[in-house]
Amino acid sequence: MSTSATEISARAGNVAVSDIELTVSLTDGRTISVPLAWFPRLVDGSPDQRAHWEILGDGEGIHWPDLDEDLSVAGLLRGTRAARGPRTNPA
Repeated sequence: MSTSATEISARAGNVAVSDIELTVSLTDGRTISVPLAWFPRLVDGSPDQRAHWEILGDGEGIHWPDLDEDLSVAGLLRGTRAARGPRTNPA
């Protein structure tokens, strides 16, 4: 699958997480809103944990250190949902 130039240049600028929705403001002026239900770790997190996020790299992704969740802006633009089930550490 190829990646479009639009996805490559899209960068997160700000993040808001409500009880039902994840909203990411992009530095180019666009806003992405997706159902929080797509991301079980975020759903299961407390409001304080969901509010503690960090921008990865130059805005290519978002990291929630308290919830061990990482989302890419390109994945959000494609409508990619988080995988179900717990993360496992490779042996």
